[in-house]
Amino acid sequence: MVIDIKQKATLNLQPIRQSFSVTFQYKVHFTNNVFDLKNSLLAQVIAADGEVGPKKVLAVVDSGLLESRRTLLKQIAAYCDRHPDRLKLVADPIIITAGEAAKNDPNELSKIHQIIDEVGLCRHSYILGIGGGAVLDLVGYAAATAHRGIRLIRIPTTVLAQNDSAVGVKNGINAFGKKNFLGTFAPPYAVLNDFSFLTSLNDRDWRSGIAEAVKVALIKDADFFEYISTHADALICRDMNSMQQLIYRCAQLHMDHIANNGDPFEVGSSRPLDFGHWAAHKLEQLTNHRLRHGEAVAIGIALDSTYSYLIGLLSRLEWQRILNTLLSLNFVLYVPELSEKITELEHPRCLFRGLSEFREHLGGELTLTLLQGLGKGIEVHQVDISLFRQATWLLGEFYNSSLPASGWECVM
Repeated sequence: MVIDIKQKATLNLQPIRQSFSVTFQYKVHFTNNVFDLKNSLLAQVIAADGEVGPKKVLAVVDSGLLESRRTLLKQIAAYCDRHPDRLKLVADPIIITAGEAAKNDPNELSKIHQIIDEVGLCRHSYILGIGGGAVLDLVGYAAATAHRGIRLIRIPTTVLAQNDSAVGVKNGINAFGKKNFLGTFAPPYAVLNDFSFLTSLNDRDWRSGIAEAVKVALIKDADFFEYISTHADALICRDMNSMQQLIYRCAQLHMDHIANNGDPFEVGSSRPLDFGHWAAHKLEQLTNHRLRHGEAVAIGIALDSTYSYLIGLLSRLEWQRILNTLLSLNFVLYVPELSEKITELEHPRCLFRGLSEFREHLGGELTLTLLQGLGKGIEVHQVDISLFRQATWLLGEFYNSSLPASGWECVM
């Protein structure tokens, strides 16, 4: 097109509209003993990409896992040796600090990036993230930011990771005193849920992940909540069949929400899958992570359920059913940090500062999920802080009245 200089001043340049969609697909597999030489699942998953030749593989392992699985590193190496046409282990596995400490230390992220660079991984290579949810959050962030995305296979080893964090699309690390301040939305290449890893969990970590199942059941599936409530004894007694059913349904509900509720990358202000999490995230911080994530979520669920009851959304019977179910799962529902008498909302140790931090993380207006019945969540955009303070008091009264006559001592 030839532009007449005389007409240049009146040239009207309309916006160029860009629109495209990208389809993400990945599978969550369920297995036992994923690194057993007779188990070909991992090799098959990698071979399914249809590309010729062995793929470079780098394993990143949760240090806490090695305390109970001392031969794991040798098993990983032996497995790759068994499938030389599909897998090429390019370095010794990277060992990452266990738990939330992994997300708090920038050196852990740098360590992964440095090895990725040294061994020459590319976008057609694979990173195996093996461990609990916090470590997988870190590994996912490292994989997503190196070369703008290296294929990630998550192998979660805790209940909480297998039924929640590892099956989703979020990755992140903590920064500036805030949980998941740095992060990405990057779906994994695949998830391999190996139930055999659960047998080595201590009781706190076994129980902790059940809180996320209670959460998603309460906002989406009353029948699932009924299952959890009636199988509480079996779950606490570590019945593996009951736990497998819980993990499968919980993962299914999480994945269905991500795929079918219109906002997988949380562009809006709504985050219903984080029911109970505004308080949970703040309590983790206030307790210096003395509370496991799932333990904090259980308290957050109890608190938001109590507030839902006080504003008339839940019946007293429903409220009591929720709290009694959490108690039957052996969750502590009240910690001293809930009773701190801090009225200034901007004070770092004010529990209710967690509301503004929760809103800030998404942007837009405050959006919380509350309950208007078992299995039915509802979004609200305003809360009454004075009533929420009353909810903390009522929760404490309920919890203390449920304790044995000898009294209660918090041992967390």
